[in-house]
Amino acid sequence: MEIKTLTFEACMMHGQKAVKVEPQSLTYSPQDTVVKVECGGICGSDIHYYYEGRAGLSVIKHPMTIGHEFVGRIHQAPEGSPLKVGQKVAVNPSQPCNHCAFCLEGKQNECPNMRFMGSAQFNPHVGGGFAQYVSVSQAQCHPYDESVAARIMAFAEPTSVAIHAVNVAGSIVGKRVLVIGAGPIGALTMSAAKAAGAAEVIASDLSERCRSIALEMGADGSFDPRDAESTERYYRDRGYFDVVFEASGAQAAVESAVFATRPNGVIVQIGMGASPVQFPVAQMLAKELSWKGSFRFINEFATAVAWLEKGIIDPRPIISAEYDYHQIEEALIKASDKNVSSKVLVTF
Repeated sequence: MEIKTLTFEACMMHGQKAVKVEPQSLTYSPQDTVVKVECGGICGSDIHYYYEGRAGLSVIKHPMTIGHEFVGRIHQAPEGSPLKVGQKVAVNPSQPCNHCAFCLEGKQNECPNMRFMGSAQFNPHVGGGFAQYVSVSQAQCHPYDESVAARIMAFAEPTSVAIHAVNVAGSIVGKRVLVIGAGPIGALTMSAAKAAGAAEVIASDLSERCRSIALEMGADGSFDPRDAESTERYYRDRGYFDVVFEASGAQAAVESAVFATRPNGVIVQIGMGASPVQFPVAQMLAKELSWKGSFRFINEFATAVAWLEKGIIDPRPIISAEYDYHQIEEALIKASDKNVSSKVLVTF
């Protein structure tokens, strides 16, 4: 069996404000799947690793390749694989064990052994995709049409998160929907909700820039939650919306979701934000609301690839900037400035 070695560059996070482009090597056999990375999107977890040296409880203990939103082309496929050299693929960063009770129940997103790419949860850490080459499993690779730009398909992972949130809500056909927080996930949730049959989708965000992007992403309207005159119609008469997606995690936003939702409505919590938060339990009980959490995704990744491929969701309004991977630190700083950035892409 012929063993090969690739030498390439990768974006390595060493700790707080310590990211470097460094040479790496990959040794692989003919049975391995290797992807030549083309493009990736910077996520909030990448920003946390840069500024804090950690993302939640996951602390950088040794250099780690960051990035979990990425696409590329097949550099090598195992013999007999349906994958072809040169084929465009979106890479699913989820690596569940497929043996635990949750996996066997079809709830892979709850897998306690999940090895999510670009994560410092375990030690050794699980390397990500911000590198010129990466070794993945065949199952993680989802081919897509050659005519679709890599910068579009780089949104496959966050689009999966949005579609999963819509699935958590249940049928939203003909319903009135509010999305609180028009960042990348919120904006993609608006598009996913429209695609899933929502009759009306309204966006709420403090930023005029984000509200404008929301309209480009398919929202029927938007409002600044600080503007009492604009919000009054949505909060009177025990709420206006059948379904609310809370994508900010902010205390005030979580509280407002209860008042904006009609009796027997559904609130889907996507944004983590700071924890704990105060919650108007009495109002939730009196209106018999359902408050559901939405975490990552399961089989929605394949749906996301198909929807992006077909143009059902067009993420281009969210793209704020694109950087070559050699400028990874500048890209992370840019992505962290929410006054000017939604999604920053890194190209390889």
